[in-house]
Parts: sequence; structure tokens; C-alpha cells
Amino acid sequence: MPTLFFLVIIIKQIIYKTIMKGELTAIIEAAEEGRYWAICREIPGANGQGETIEEAKKSLKSAIQLIFEDRLADIDRGLPKNAIKETISIP
Repeated sequence: MPTLFFLVIIIKQIIYKTIMKGELTAIIEAAEEGRYWAICREIPGANGQGETIEEAKKSLKSAIQLIFEDRLADIDRGLPKNAIKETISIP
């Protein structure tokens, strides 16, 4: 299990790419049974599937959102009680 330090680094890299570029890479392949599956190159463990390419992309987007929420919750759980948590804006 990664330490909190490494989770913070991973989250920072993902957030930087997402905010600064505004996009992630979806890799979509046809499965043998006629369905499609998709992975996100920048986010290990993010994958989706569907009957169509659009369904696979939608499933992948949902997986990415869940991963972000879970990883941010992990970081929040590890913060000391006196840590200051603020929202910042990046132009």
C-alpha cells in the first residue's frame, strides 16, 4: 500500500495534468465478445467497458471520477487535525 507521501505525489501529478491540459487519454479496444473496453493511460486502475465506444468512454469517465474521489478521501483521512485545507484557483 502506498504511503501518504506517494499518494500526494500521484494526486498532484494527476491534478496537474487534468487542470493544465484539461484532458486525459482514453485507450479503447474492441473485446472478442463484441463489446469495448477502455483504460486511461494517465490513471492506473481506471477502466471502463460498454456495448459501444460511447458507453465504454462514459464508463471510463465514471471510473476516473470514483478514483479521484477515493484518492482524495485517502489523503483527507491522513491529514493531521491542525492541517489547513483551502481551495485555490489556477488561472
